[in-house]
Amino acid sequence: MSVGRVLIYGGKGALGAACVSHFKDNNYWVGSIDLNENDRADVSIVVPRDSSWIEQEQEVLGKVGDALKNNKLDAVICVAGGWAGGNAEKDLAKNADLMWRQSVWTSTISATVAAHYLKPGGLLALTGAQPALKGTPSMIGYGLAKAAVHQLTHSMAGKNSGLPEGAFVVSILPVTLDTPMNRKWMPKADFATWTPLNEIAGIFHKWTKGEQRHKNGALVQLITKDGTTQLVESD
Repeated sequence: MSVGRVLIYGGKGALGAACVSHFKDNNYWVGSIDLNENDRADVSIVVPRDSSWIEQEQEVLGKVGDALKNNKLDAVICVAGGWAGGNAEKDLAKNADLMWRQSVWTSTISATVAAHYLKPGGLLALTGAQPALKGTPSMIGYGLAKAAVHQLTHSMAGKNSGLPEGAFVVSILPVTLDTPMNRKWMPKADFATWTPLNEIAGIFHKWTKGEQRHKNGALVQLITKDGTTQLVESD
């Protein structure tokens, strides 16, 4: 008997897989949405890689509805995304397009899913980025996409956004996540300033249960120092 139902968009990525495992270990029904299957999830929806934004929205919305069988979700959590560097000198449109697909498409589809299937008082959590609170000249496409997610967060928290009554909308703004890939590419970094994946999954779990929630529409920076993470709302 599950204690609730959550949907993880990006459920096969490093953070997403940690979230799927955390909620499964706490007796939730868990749905995963990703370009690849997560066999730990109760339902794993694989998005067609080459389909358009509109087609992906329709596909996900239909499959989530089929999987829920008239039930509602306690949380829709979008941790899909990626990173690309680069300034305006080379491949700006290419990099910006990739970042838009990975962060903005997934976030807006998550918002649509929440509008249709979230319980009153449920959680819609998106993933922005702390560097995108200001200019990102060495990673312009990334900054553009994450700033759009920040704006979406504010919009979804507003009146007439389409969400059910009492829904709580928030974005986490990480600096660097402690993932195997980041350790591989940045082996000399200070890992004590990187935010552990399980810690973020635990934060999502508390918010899903209605505990320690911030103001609606908050952009919550995850600031990790000496292995300790603080949650700091941006202005």
